[in-house]
Amino acid sequence: MLSGELIIYGLIFIGVLVLVEGVYLVAFGKSISLNSKVNRRLEMLDQGTRRDEVLAKLRKEMDQHMESRGIPLYSLLADRAQKAAIAFTPQQLMMVMAALSVVAFIGLSIGTAAGLGVRALLGIAFGVGGVYFWVNSKANKRLSMIEEQLPDAVELMVRSLRVGHPFSSAIKIVSDEIQDPLATEFGVIADESAYGREIGESLKHMAERLDMQDLRFLAVAVTIQQQSGGNLAEILEGLAKVIRARFRLFRRVKAITAEAQWSGKFLSAFPVLALIVIQVTDPHYYDEVLDHPWFIPACFIVAIFLTANLFVMRMLVNIKV
Repeated sequence: MLSGELIIYGLIFIGVLVLVEGVYLVAFGKSISLNSKVNRRLEMLDQGTRRDEVLAKLRKEMDQHMESRGIPLYSLLADRAQKAAIAFTPQQLMMVMAALSVVAFIGLSIGTAAGLGVRALLGIAFGVGGVYFWVNSKANKRLSMIEEQLPDAVELMVRSLRVGHPFSSAIKIVSDEIQDPLATEFGVIADESAYGREIGESLKHMAERLDMQDLRFLAVAVTIQQQSGGNLAEILEGLAKVIRARFRLFRRVKAITAEAQWSGKFLSAFPVLALIVIQVTDPHYYDEVLDHPWFIPACFIVAIFLTANLFVMRMLVNIKV
């Protein structure tokens, strides 16, 4: 029955998400989690790994996905995987998608009576879509945490500079004192500086990799100060105020538009939820029209309108600041 199959589809998709998270934690340990109290770089150093090896490993994880944008279809995932700093290599991530597609296909074969072609397409959609959903959620969480941590990190650098530390030491203090994900990012910059790379160049690379405007402000401020001189502590203090003000503004806009955003999500989800409720409460509701020649075309038309509604509602509530 359709209602039972819908439930099975949902359970299989949830199972795909749980599996990919479980594989990730098994492969790289709990230290990869953003909720870890000790930042990942320090934990790797505490385990006895040499500083240059830690730097090489973290840099590889941070840059490997954009270097693989030429792989067919992987370009859709590369940008989000880079922002999430997924430790899986692109090849491993594609193997995970393939394995989860097979698992989803087996689950669909056991739990549903759908045709072979439908099960194969849905298996691929669940495997690829589940991994993309997982990577996207990791990227959004990581970027949100970085945006929240950045003003405190800049203010910590200001205090370090005012007590006499050089800027490279201020960067290292930030990497040691705050939590991930920003701690590891600044730790990589501190290590690169120790091995001879300019801090301004490292900051610029991080800003471009994460595609964050506030980090670009920081990179530009540091680069200009290195070239023309000036009181870096005062510059960074003003920058911290600007970043914090921008953060408050974005949060205020988000709070003001929350009602509209949830209204858009509700209006988009309501037809699908209504269909599920109808099928659960009365599975034979559409039996009389299933054989009508316009039934299948009408389903496609409704699906097209629902998809268009998602894009329209997203544009209406996506307010640029």
